[in-house]
Amino acid sequence: MNSFVEKVNFFGNTNAEELAKKYGTPLYVYNENILRDRMHKVSQVITKYPYTANYSVKANTNIHILKLAHEEGLNCDAMSEGEIRMLEAAGFEYDRIFFVPNNVSDEEMKYAIDRNIMTSLDSLAQLRRYGKLNKGGKCAVRINPGVGAGHHEKVVTGGKKTKFGISEEDIDEIFEIAKEYNLTIAGINQHIGSLFMKPDPYLEAVSNLLRIAKRFKNLEFIDFGGGYGIPYHKLDDEAEYDIEDFKKRLEPILDEFVKDYGYAPLFKSEPGRFCVAEGSVLLGRVYATKTNAGKEYAGTDIGMNVLVRPSMYDSWHDAEIIRDGKVVKRENLKEITICGNICESGDLLCKERPVPDIKEEDIVCLLDTGAYGYSMCSNYNSRPRPAEVLITKAGEDKVIRKRETYEDLLRHM
Repeated sequence: MNSFVEKVNFFGNTNAEELAKKYGTPLYVYNENILRDRMHKVSQVITKYPYTANYSVKANTNIHILKLAHEEGLNCDAMSEGEIRMLEAAGFEYDRIFFVPNNVSDEEMKYAIDRNIMTSLDSLAQLRRYGKLNKGGKCAVRINPGVGAGHHEKVVTGGKKTKFGISEEDIDEIFEIAKEYNLTIAGINQHIGSLFMKPDPYLEAVSNLLRIAKRFKNLEFIDFGGGYGIPYHKLDDEAEYDIEDFKKRLEPILDEFVKDYGYAPLFKSEPGRFCVAEGSVLLGRVYATKTNAGKEYAGTDIGMNVLVRPSMYDSWHDAEIIRDGKVVKRENLKEITICGNICESGDLLCKERPVPDIKEEDIVCLLDTGAYGYSMCSNYNSRPRPAEVLITKAGEDKVIRKRETYEDLLRHM
């Protein structure tokens, strides 16, 4: 693929250069059509049995994107009181929110309890704390399925080396705590990790969780977690995650469970990245080029404060070079390291990446930044966080978050 943004007409009725001049850089740009398409796909993962896809909002909490999820019929997972408040602002009803925190205070739990929001408890200690706050209540528990998967050890959330979930060996104690506080365990959930492109680990974890589920009576729901990957190497024609093949392999597993359990509870999944990652690009201006010890560098205003994933996870984001509003063809490629403007040696976006020759004032367009992009932004080096712009279905550009100002940095001091 020579250019993703051209293939999908990502910028609608405008172009990257016009957007950069109008809103400044760095700049997150979202495409409504792509966001809606990915959200719809995950909403159809299970059609034979009761099912909801819960968008995992930690991936991106902009309320305008949450409103799209609401319109597409998705429910949502929240990890914190702040995320619940974002969902409230976006118009989500409380029965469409699933609170899946870990290691939170009484005050945070009570915020969900007071609103009758279904809450999953991540440890025996948290289950006991919940019981003290809400005797006779209804809740869920997060099970560690013993299986983990992901593109980096820091995103693996199941298996033997993770802080998440209650081990299978402790399930009897779940029942003891539930009895002590007269709690109803309405559901169980799991999450094995993030960004897997093959369904085998997920299907294994589903089978394992369903085996564990048989130890629980009268479950209202079973949540399999998320983690479906997206092709971050799309310029090299990496294949998409095969949702249709995954669905075909998942259904017989559910059939067998439903037959043994006697009925079909509500099945859930927790897609985050899949919903939003491909729906955004990040634009940055090139302000310097140089050669150090024979290595070429292009310096942009996309610092690790704006996109931390490459520095934190060694994550790959395809880079397109845009000059005068047009994508530079991928030919006569050179190995160039694209870096940011933060005072850290790890502030690298693309290490020794084969790209077209980069010149000052070019725009670097990083693909697939909609998940864990803005949501992990910081003000490191006292840099204001960027603006976010949505390209609507009609192709028009619309600000969905203003750029921070230097006054914002001082506001709470």
